[in-house]
Amino acid sequence: MPWRKCKRMDERLRFVARLLEGEKMAALCREFGISRPTGYKVFNRYKDLGLEGLLDRTRRPYRHANRLPFQVERTIVTLRQEHPTWGAVKIREKLIRDFPMVPTPAKSTVHAVLDRHGLIEPRRRRRHKAEGTPLSSTSSPNGLWCADFKGEFRLGNRRYCYPLTISDYSSRFLLACEGLESTQSTFAFAVFERVFKEYGLPQAIRTDNGVPFASPNALFGLSRLSVWWLRLGINLERIKPGHPQQNGRHERLHLTLKKEATRPPSYNFLQQQLRFDEFIEVYNHQRPHQALGGRYPAELYTPSARIYRAPEPPEYPFHDRIVRVTQCGRICIGKRKINLSIVFAGQFVGIREVADKIWLVSFLDFDLGYFDEAAARVEPGANPFASKVLTMSPV
Repeated sequence: MPWRKCKRMDERLRFVARLLEGEKMAALCREFGISRPTGYKVFNRYKDLGLEGLLDRTRRPYRHANRLPFQVERTIVTLRQEHPTWGAVKIREKLIRDFPMVPTPAKSTVHAVLDRHGLIEPRRRRRHKAEGTPLSSTSSPNGLWCADFKGEFRLGNRRYCYPLTISDYSSRFLLACEGLESTQSTFAFAVFERVFKEYGLPQAIRTDNGVPFASPNALFGLSRLSVWWLRLGINLERIKPGHPQQNGRHERLHLTLKKEATRPPSYNFLQQQLRFDEFIEVYNHQRPHQALGGRYPAELYTPSARIYRAPEPPEYPFHDRIVRVTQCGRICIGKRKINLSIVFAGQFVGIREVADKIWLVSFLDFDLGYFDEAAARVEPGANPFASKVLTMSPV
């Protein structure tokens, strides 16, 4: 018997012996560091089984899930070896036909047998590296907004400040400069909602591929924030990684902001935000802009006619059904749970069968990917946000 088991056995024996001598259960439980229900359990096991009741009980389960008779398991393995392309569904149907007298195992059990014998090739999930999207150019206010976090800096009280800036592409109007405690999406949501309520909605927003504008581990780099923009009818534009010049107008704004409002930094967030607010006022209404012919950004900017309001639930008239994504990012169909992405939590997606037992998952007008009966997750399709390569037509 291992030493640790002997030690536990000795402690239980001393515990029971002192109970038999008349000591109180509550006091003994406190001394031995166990709960009273545990103390009564040990004592009752001793009364029922004697000294054997004080031994450690095996943790081995009474039955094993997916455990089949040896002959049935051997038959499953043989069928797979003879027909390498057959999956769990076909092998199960073959068992039903050839061995009707044997209880038919579930499809998941057949799959588990194949996996246990190394006969399942793991699928490689396609991961999309950030590549940027097509970029637009507009001369109209609210045709395109630019957003980014200016590099963090430390305030006088040693706390880090992360300024979130939003500007209009054509007029250079600075819509917001908010000093935040971090780049978490919760803070960004509040800033964008306030700006949307005050100035309306743009046609598109251009950002880099960092958090919270994008998520490196989600489908096509989408984040909760960018999914919300899509729901509001805002197009996404992302610059190519390592090419900040693609958002050059906004980067130039950051240079001016850094010189005029962050050096030296203020002591706390309240004082620093006052400086940011003063900078917004001067930048928009008092500072002549060379690229605008000496005019002020406020002279060119007008609020958007697209009023901010909560979007209606999307409709999918050409899909078989509409499903709401769970808070853990799954699509639940009956008892099946298919992993999609947590960034779509609470959103409605459309599902359509495009081939035999293969379903397409769509969000708004974007096709996200596919899943089949065997898959427990959505495999991404072609990136709907990537640049499209058009083939040249023959002359």
